[in-house]
Amino acid sequence: MAEELCWDVIIVGGGPAGSTVARYAAKGGLRVLVIDGRDPIGSPLQCGELVPTNGEMERLCPDVPEMDDLFRTPDDAISRIVTKMSVVPPNGKGLEYDFEGMVLDRVAHDEALVELAISEGAHYHLGSRVDDVEGEHVTLANGEKMRGRIIVGAGGHNDPIRRKFWNEETLNIPVKFVLMEGSHSENLELHFGSLAPGGYAWVFPKESGSNIGIGIQRKMSGGRSLNEFAEGFISKYEGEVTFRGAGSLPMSGTIKSFVKGNYLLVGDAAGMVLPSNGAGITIAMIGGRIAGQTISEHINNGKPLEGYQEEWKRQMGKVMRNSKRSFKLGSLIFRLPDWVLNLAFNRLTKPLIWRAVTCRRMFLLF
Repeated sequence: MAEELCWDVIIVGGGPAGSTVARYAAKGGLRVLVIDGRDPIGSPLQCGELVPTNGEMERLCPDVPEMDDLFRTPDDAISRIVTKMSVVPPNGKGLEYDFEGMVLDRVAHDEALVELAISEGAHYHLGSRVDDVEGEHVTLANGEKMRGRIIVGAGGHNDPIRRKFWNEETLNIPVKFVLMEGSHSENLELHFGSLAPGGYAWVFPKESGSNIGIGIQRKMSGGRSLNEFAEGFISKYEGEVTFRGAGSLPMSGTIKSFVKGNYLLVGDAAGMVLPSNGAGITIAMIGGRIAGQTISEHINNGKPLEGYQEEWKRQMGKVMRNSKRSFKLGSLIFRLPDWVLNLAFNRLTKPLIWRAVTCRRMFLLF
């Protein structure tokens, strides 16, 4: 079979990270190809669908520039905007905070990111799984070969490029969730305690129904399965289940190196998930923009690819450090009995809990 033309960039994975790399690399005049085994991209759904509004992102990640250019979420991809979040201990007496979040129609959201990338000149090859990567060559499961000067792994925590070329362990937290019809909460809800050991459960209200799910740390589950915990939490709510989904979140923070030769990792593949709250969509897009711009500057002007990680640290290093610290502290606290957690969630600790959830320094020396 004849070999494809040589692309400047081949991106494996067309989720929020991969499509954002594609958008900004193509905007820089590069020939960009995105390969994804799904068709359409965005399906099946694998997450809780919550992202902060642009204004909220500016407060959460103050060193990230031009949020409105990066996050162009169309109205038809927003299921509901919610202005309050409740952090709920085992006794159900939640602490309420002001927080403006958008609960997405995730499939529509990812499709919109594809359209943005295509509008800048990126190309997509869908319904094809990557079988191998070697040098500048990507081989698909059907034997088709493509060649790219730079190859980006944006295929999630099980990305084929990361599996082959990176040897770094990550704590992956399994999650299960449902889309359920009915009215279950007016607030965004995060639930902590023995119902979700080492993780949390959530209720995110949508225009119609809710996204309800749970993630746990297996090593803290006492031998019980995720299915047991998911059934125990989800069964508390009434309504017709219209979708069941599952996934996995890398919760160790970013890996040590994003770049190896002509290979780059981005999004979940690079650990771009905030451990203290599980936020991954917007964080992956921040990384994707930096990667796309760096690749463009590398090919057009000779800028080292290592500038990608340096710029990530400038924009997101402080937020990620704070989030990792909060997650480690939380993993210790959430080993405590539920009655202790009930006492620990109170008016005095309310500001500290919120600082942990939103990736700010909790204490002067921590």
